[in-house]
Amino acid sequence: MMSLASVVHSNPEILGGTPVFQGTRVPLRNLIDYLERGHSLDEFLDAFPTVSREQVVAALEAAHEALSCRARST
Repeated sequence: MMSLASVVHSNPEILGGTPVFQGTRVPLRNLIDYLERGHSLDEFLDAFPTVSREQVVAALEAAHEALSCRARST
């Protein structure tokens, strides 16, 4: 499994520090927007070919883990 640091990166010189998929200029927010609008993961990957399926899955797993940890602590 990929670590979050190998998947999402934030640098003030890349899109003003917006979290992007590592090695790309594709904001993580784009993935969330696609999924919120009912698009499939394949549609996202077709629209942003510089992002790998492994990166997307790792980002979603990291988000799930963060939410699960937060829910357990409350």
